[in-house]
Amino acid sequence: MAEAREPAGMAPDVLAEEGAEQLVAAARTGLGDRLRSLTFFTRDDYSQVYLRDDLEQDADLTSFIGHEWRGFETTQAVYGDSELGTYEFTLRGFENGYLLRVTTDRVGVFVTSDGANLRDYEEVAGALRDLLAGWEER
Repeated sequence: MAEAREPAGMAPDVLAEEGAEQLVAAARTGLGDRLRSLTFFTRDDYSQVYLRDDLEQDADLTSFIGHEWRGFETTQAVYGDSELGTYEFTLRGFENGYLLRVTTDRVGVFVTSDGANLRDYEEVAGALRDLLAGWEER
């Protein structure tokens, strides 16, 4: 099993420790050791709550977050009333891994991973979406 380490620069007030643990557990259930990182974000801040120990803390998360918010807003504007139904998640493929984004109107999560099948990503997205929706209802 891959080890996790606490990422540097974490903003602890963005997400309670219990919430961070729930998000990581949901992602690890579907992805196992393929989970590379997990970042929780709001419109104003973010917290990288998981980073696999074989990876470097060198991603420009501020740019990633800004892009993912814009991507979510664009998706909502373009596809919001289409026959496809409501937005569930976005999956981006890259040379060295994948990025899964799950976003609500107020908060979001992106997960990076090594390869997995679509069913695994759908499972993880559903679990993350349920957590985020439950937190918004409080």
